[in-house]
Amino acid sequence: MSKEEFLKAMDFRHACKVFDDTKKISKDDLEFILEVGRKSPSSFGMEPWKFLVIQNSELKQKVRPVCWDQVQITSCSDLIIILAKIEDLKVETGIPEKRFARRPMPQEKRDFYVNLYANHLKDTLSSDKNIYEWTAKQTYIAAGNMMTAAASIGIDSCPIEGFEKDKLEKVLELDTTKYQVALVLPFGYRLNEQSEQLRLNFDEVVEYIK
Repeated sequence: MSKEEFLKAMDFRHACKVFDDTKKISKDDLEFILEVGRKSPSSFGMEPWKFLVIQNSELKQKVRPVCWDQVQITSCSDLIIILAKIEDLKVETGIPEKRFARRPMPQEKRDFYVNLYANHLKDTLSSDKNIYEWTAKQTYIAAGNMMTAAASIGIDSCPIEGFEKDKLEKVLELDTTKYQVALVLPFGYRLNEQSEQLRLNFDEVVEYIK
């Protein structure tokens, strides 16, 4: 993809407010978007996310009221709920060590990374609330990549933070000691023309320090 093509995808992407519910994303395109999310970078390589893909119309109807009754929830082709991991980030589960162990290294070096992780994130790992605040931020890296990937193949999206977290987690029957909702991300095809994209000028957001 050229720079021009990439910027074209960025111009195409917008927060789609109403999707055409007669159009469905192909399995191949949806898996492309999800694979981009899966391959996204994360701090310490913990990959602290899970992607719930809701295609069931009845479940979308249950989700919509706790997402401020936003029409995107039920008009989209595929509703992806991005979950932030909680339990897997805890050192005592052994999961962080397993993540580090994916690369061959002596036990001494593996122990070094585990200790570095535990000490650097001491405050973060002290409570589920703190873990969620950290892992939820990580999920936005994956979300941004997924939205851009979708835009590059003509698929619309709309990142939604407008939801009642506790109620949505109950609708989804989540064990919140393991996963909590970070972002609601519907994908589909726009029904209406895109509104004008409004952004600050380049010089207002970029400062070079030489």
